[in-house]
Parts: sequence; structure tokens; C-alpha cells
Amino acid sequence: ISEDFSVCVCVSPEVPAISKTYSKSSESITVEFPNVTGATFYVVRAESKIGTFFSETRVMGSPGTIQGLQPYTEYEISIMSGNAGGRSQPSYPNDQKTVIVAPNLKTKSPTNSSIVVTWDPVDHAELYTFVIIQEGSTVPLNRNTTETLLELNNLQPGTNYTIKAQALDDMRRPGDDQTFSQITRPATPDVLDVQINQGKSTTLIYWGLVTGASNYTVLTSNNQTCKASSDSYCFIGPVECGQNQTLSVTAYNEAGPSEPSNPALYLTCGVEEYEPGNCSVMWDEVKMVDYYMVFVKGNDGNEKMCNTTETRCSFECTCGHSFISLVVPYNSAGGSPVFELVNYTTIPCCPDRINITLVSSETVEIEWSEVSGAELYEVTAEETNDIIHCNDTETICALSDLHCDTTYSIKVTPCSEIRGCNKTCKAHTQVTAPCAPEIINITQVNADTYRVHYSTPNKAGTAYTITASAPGTTQPYVCTSTESSCELTGLPCGTVFEVMGAAWSNDGGRSLPGYEEILETGPCCPQNVVVKQVTQAMTNVSWSHATGASSFITSLTSRRGEAKCHTVDNSCLMGCITCGTNYTISMEAISTIDHVSHFTGPCCPTNIKLYRKPDKLQLRVYWRSLGPHIYNHTVALTGQMANLKCEAAPGVRYCDVLESACGNVYTVLVAPVLPDGTKTDFCQERTYSGKDECLSIIMTGH
Repeated sequence: ISEDFSVCVCVSPEVPAISKTYSKSSESITVEFPNVTGATFYVVRAESKIGTFFSETRVMGSPGTIQGLQPYTEYEISIMSGNAGGRSQPSYPNDQKTVIVAPNLKTKSPTNSSIVVTWDPVDHAELYTFVIIQEGSTVPLNRNTTETLLELNNLQPGTNYTIKAQALDDMRRPGDDQTFSQITRPATPDVLDVQINQGKSTTLIYWGLVTGASNYTVLTSNNQTCKASSDSYCFIGPVECGQNQTLSVTAYNEAGPSEPSNPALYLTCGVEEYEPGNCSVMWDEVKMVDYYMVFVKGNDGNEKMCNTTETRCSFECTCGHSFISLVVPYNSAGGSPVFELVNYTTIPCCPDRINITLVSSETVEIEWSEVSGAELYEVTAEETNDIIHCNDTETICALSDLHCDTTYSIKVTPCSEIRGCNKTCKAHTQVTAPCAPEIINITQVNADTYRVHYSTPNKAGTAYTITASAPGTTQPYVCTSTESSCELTGLPCGTVFEVMGAAWSNDGGRSLPGYEEILETGPCCPQNVVVKQVTQAMTNVSWSHATGASSFITSLTSRRGEAKCHTVDNSCLMGCITCGTNYTISMEAISTIDHVSHFTGPCCPTNIKLYRKPDKLQLRVYWRSLGPHIYNHTVALTGQMANLKCEAAPGVRYCDVLESACGNVYTVLVAPVLPDGTKTDFCQERTYSGKDECLSIIMTGH
């Protein structure tokens, strides 16, 4: 038996080639390739360029996409063909990088015409691009930015906006996109009508609906509210008759509230007080009525009657009182039963006597008379943002911690539970004390005058007083000026003063004293200075006590030189001076200097010689003088057999004495005599002896 049979052998298909690779999302890469003969499927492979990531995805044809990749990461992409016989070798690889992720947006609508978009920075993003489309429109609004904030303005209120966002990398490849929706806040609704239902003591409020609003809230000035969702009206109740109130309507949606509507004024019912002291009773018109009789009675016993064909009756109403109004309709058949009975309390009265006292530089006390109808009092000051400083039943209040040199507008407002607060009371002004000046510096003008410079923190014309006080002084030293400095005069030397400033104004009184500054005047000069010559080259200078001085500097100055001494004592020995020279003595006690002219002591004679005169009976003593010839000179010859003396007038350079003995040895002393008769005691003696007995020759000395 023979049978024909065939055997099918399948082989793997050819290796495909990649045409193009690209990334449209941050976690995938797409490959395009031509189909190859014999392939029934294809395998896309992705290997990370860095690391060990490896992934394969089976696809049926081109294009093929591999998922599960990382954002902004480079991969090596290859493709293989396959059939029942197996898979081909991988294609030549392509390198491709995934795109970056989308920004995570946060959106809000701060106003009814704006949207603000924010997001965290996206890694590797160089630019952010947005497409915004208004609900009901097909026209896109494109925006680009490199920031992480986008503001959209001039939008429609209560309208949804679709926002599509993408981040672009450094090659301007768009990354993942995210789409968000944000609605703007609704527009402000308008109050259309306010109707009072006197029988039910309720108020019906109508408003216009606005686009995009999900609900509405009505708020009155006395904090009553009502709400509605899709309706354009709501009821407020119960209401108290005779109250002037305002109300506003606010629209809401998921973005937030709109701006409140403009306040609408309405009267709750019955009696209307147009201004303090003038009231009106109002009522609805009644059919078949010829006239109305109105009776008004106050709690003070006064009554008022009104006959009118109108639906209003005005009457004088005293502040702080209660009234009952009764309206009776009349026609030819007579009066009807009581039509309306309304209680009304007028606003509390304003205090007619207010006394404001400045009790300290930063505290004022307010006291006022008790008024009718007031259950408590509020005290405010306009300069403190009208914050209520006192809310009490007492008629006294203190405002503290105020600013200096400030005019405060203070208002006392009486309040009652029924009528609220009387906002018509006038304000009263009070000026606080001036601010204290700050001493900036103190400069010395002369020996006993100092100028004090200080700040001027108050308004022009404020006077500033500077006071200097010291222990032991009977009266302080004071100067006053409206400028920024003034002079303290006659200050004693060697004294430590406490200097303090204060300000004064006619309307605010005296300020607190400023901080003290210390002023130490210069030390006093010695009253007496005594100069005594010790030797030809030394002088002793002494002086009396000087208040405030801790040390002294004494200087002797002349054209021939200078000598100086610094000591804490009251005397100083000066050396290196020249005899017979006019010196100027300067004494400096810390910072105070006193100048005294002084002539130093006379010079001792030089070149002293002794002669025997021709008559053999007299000896002549001759000398020279270095200093000015203004001194007498005394001559003393002392020997074994005689003590001889003579005196020469100023300018004379010799002196003769009687002496008949020969061969004697003498000690000779020639010294100047000071003006007070004192002989100079620092000149040196010289000894002379004769060589030839009783001859007229010069004697030699040693």
C-alpha cells in the first residue's frame, strides 16, 4: 500500500527593521516598522541604558507600544518578528527617551472674574503650556509660562473653564497632559424687592438669579439670615416693628461666595423714625374708608392724635421713650374695630454733658450724664479704628495706652436692646500730652555755657524745657525753646549734672520727662598759683585746690624753650629753665586751661673779680650779669679778720668796701636781691687771696 504524504517545516521569519520610535507618554515608547513575510506577531524590547531594566511586549503589528517605563529615561529599543517556528534575531536598536510627567495643578477662583493655577515644579521641565476653553465655547485660550503660577483674568462669572496642562522638556517635547475643571465665583446678585408682611411679622426678599450660583444667603444688619438654593426669594422672620434695617444677598458656588450685594434699606413695620425726634406711623390702605384716626401715647404720659385721609401720620417722638400707636379707620357708618396696635421705642438719647480729662500723658477719662433709654454705653475713638474701649452700664470710661501728641475724636454711644445704638451722637476731641524729647548730644559753647541738642517729636510750636540738676545746687539750671536746641548758661565748673528734657503745649499740657543724660562740666582752675625759684635752672610751681580736677599739667613756655610737668599733686618742680627769662605759665586741670605770665628768678653774677684800689684802703668787687639789669646786688666778703658788705643799685656791676689789712683771704658772695628784699640763696660763693701784700693788683680767686 502506498500513500502520498507531505511534511511542513516552519522557519522563523526575517529580522524586521525599525522605521521610527517616539514617546507620547511618560511611561511608554511606541515603535513603527514594516511588516516582514512569514511573521504572525512581533516583540518590542526595551532595555535601560543605565541599570538592569529589561522588558518585552508582544504586538500584532505596527505600530507597537511598550508600557511600564520610567519618565524622562533613555531606553534601547529593538523589535523581533515571530511565528510558530520561533522568533527572529533582534533588530538594530534605536535609543529613545520617555517624556516628562504632567504638572499637578491646584486651581482656585479668588474673584468672580479670575482663576489662579499653581503647581509644583516638574523635573526637567523647561516650559509649561496651557489650553483653556470656556464652557459653551470652542475658541481655546493658549498660555505659556516658565513659572509655577498662572493667573487668568477677565473671565465670566459663575462659568466652568477646562484647563489642559503639559510640561515641555529641553527638546520642547510635550509630556503627559492633565485636564482640570474650575468654575469662577458667581456674580453679585441684585436685590429686586423687599416686602413686609405686618400680620406675620416677616420680610420677603427677592433677588435676581446669577449664572453658576448653587445657593444664596441673605444677611440683615441685625444678623438675621435666610437661604435659598434655586429660588430667587426667601423669608426673614420674625421681625420687630419699627426697625430701620439693611440687608444684602450673597451668591455661592463651589469656588466660594460672590461679593455681597449693595445694602438695601427697609423698614420692618409700623412706625418709622426718619431721624431722632421725628416719627411716622404707617399702615396699609383700607377699602371704603373716609379717614383714619391715629392715637399715639408715650410712656412719659404725652398723647398725640392725628386725623388724616393718608396712610401715614407724623408725630414728634422724644428720644429714649416708648410709644403705642393705634390706627382706627372711619367712614359714614362709624369706626371699625382696632386696626393696628404697634409698640415702638425710640433710639436712646445722646449724652448732653460729656467731660473729658487728661489724667496722664497717655490716659484720658471720659464721664457723661446718664440718658433716657440707654441700657449700656459704648466708647470709641476714631484714631483707634473705632474699637469699642468701654461697653458698660456705667457713665465713666478710661482710654489708656494712647499715643502722645495726638488729637483723639472720642464718641460716647448709648445703646438699648430694642433699638440698638444711637450712631448720631457727636464726637468730642481731646489732645494727649506731648511726646518727651530725646537728648541727642551736648556741646560746650564756652567755659560756663553748654548747648543741648534734642529731638522734636511733636507738632510745630511745642515748647521744650531742658533742666540740669546737681546735688548741692539750690536751683536747677533751665533753658526753654521751641527749636531743636537751647543753651544752659552759668553752669559752675567741676560739677556733674543730670540733664533731662520735657515738652509743653497749651492743649496737651506737660509731657513725661525724657531720659536723663549726664553732663560733667570742666574742672575749676586753681585760684592761687605760686612760683618760687629753687635754683637758676629749677622753679617750684604750687597752686590751690581746684574742684573737679583729678590731675594737672603745668607748662612754662618762653622763646628759649619749654618745661612741662604732669602730676596729681598741687605742686610741681620744673627744671631745664633759663634764668632771667619771661615765661608763660599754663595750667591745665583735665580740660580747663588757665594762662599766667611769670618772670623767672634773676641770674647769678658771673666773672666775679676782686681789686685793691690805688688808695690801698678799699677793695672793689666786680661782676657781670646775664639777666636784665633790674635787680639790686648785695656783696658779702667774709674773712678771718673782717666781714665786709656793700650793695649795688640796678645796672651797677661793682661795689667798694673799706679794708686796710693786707694778705687776707676772703669768701666773696654776690647775689641779686628780689623786689621784696629777699636775697637769692642759690648763687655760689668764691674764695680770693692776695699774692703781694697791699699792692694794687687783681686778686685771684678760686
